[in-house]
Amino acid sequence: MKNVDMKVEGSTLTITVDLSKDFGPSSSGKTTIIATTEGNVSIPEREEVKIGLNIYTKKSS
Repeated sequence: MKNVDMKVEGSTLTITVDLSKDFGPSSSGKTTIIATTEGNVSIPEREEVKIGLNIYTKKSS
């Protein structure tokens, strides 16, 4: 995972992402990656629950 922090409190999942980060262009080159789980991953303490997350912005011209 890149720039994704997850925590579970009771039945609530909280995801934290620093929107100021930049991990370069996506594989297509059309967007800039801010955060990603890099595919589907289990959430903490709940192995049966999966998440797939990508946060990105349009590439600057």
